[in-house]
Amino acid sequence: MHRTPRPWRRRLDMAFATHCLVRCLSSSAARHAAIKHITVIGGGLMGAGIAQVAATTGHTVVLVDTSEDILKKSTQGIEGSLKRVAKKKFADKPEAAAEFLQKVLKNISTNTDASSAVRSTDLVVEAIVENLKVKQSLFSSLDKAAPEHTIFASNTSSLPITDIASATTRLDRFGGLHFFNPVPMMKLVEVVRTSQTSQMAFDALTDFTKALGKHPVSCMDTPGFLVNRLLVPYMMEAIRLHERGHGSKEDIDMAMKLGAGYPMGPFELLDYVGLDTSKFIIDGWHAMEPENPLFAPSPMLNKLVAEGKLGKKTGEGFYKHK
Repeated sequence: MHRTPRPWRRRLDMAFATHCLVRCLSSSAARHAAIKHITVIGGGLMGAGIAQVAATTGHTVVLVDTSEDILKKSTQGIEGSLKRVAKKKFADKPEAAAEFLQKVLKNISTNTDASSAVRSTDLVVEAIVENLKVKQSLFSSLDKAAPEHTIFASNTSSLPITDIASATTRLDRFGGLHFFNPVPMMKLVEVVRTSQTSQMAFDALTDFTKALGKHPVSCMDTPGFLVNRLLVPYMMEAIRLHERGHGSKEDIDMAMKLGAGYPMGPFELLDYVGLDTSKFIIDGWHAMEPENPLFAPSPMLNKLVAEGKLGKKTGEGFYKHK
């Protein structure tokens, strides 16, 4: 005997079919958005580190900088780093170490022409000088050359992603990927979304971060994102304590290491990061929010930077380094 399907059963069947369709479409979108080919702009420590990690995890990487000499130095640095990884990973297997090294290096190519390097890429990661106009000029030119599906990301630690993205027409496919130095060692990546970053682009950036073996944390496009927004004011307050004569730099460092369990004190960390970098960040934030006491400049920091005492990289900052 023929039975007419009850309304609740029809609704159940429809819900099931809709669920299957959504899953199918979601899987299709995920496959479409999967990042396989990346272009890293900037062959410095950060750019080279990003390229190394991406190549190690099976991505095809084009590393771009303005000269062959810079790129040669970058690839030599990557090779040296990979040899140390291989030696540790394949301690008693030299053949496996050599195979690992060759396989990873095969994933990396170099180019001095940024526009040609992005013509078939899924993701552009920019890691150049912390200068807004320079970054905007770069992305404006890349926007004209890259395919429509290509996602853009900046590794900036202090500049607003929204301001950088404004030079392009792909505001929905623009985000931040803030890696930490040294990139091969540090597990954290801040994945930054602006008010216009699409969910698909954000998910693709997050999935890419996980594919690198990193731990992504979601950030909004606010000054310093998460880590630097907490870290830089902390370091600046340490300087102000010292400026006021409330503690020596040695005692402040020791207090934070033994009392808070930090691996480095704030003055040791300032020297490691670079005093010019810290000054650049705090000056930029102060310009954006001049009334915010957390972002107030430091006369002591300004004086050291003016004297060229930038920390470990120059041999002297708050401490002298051999």
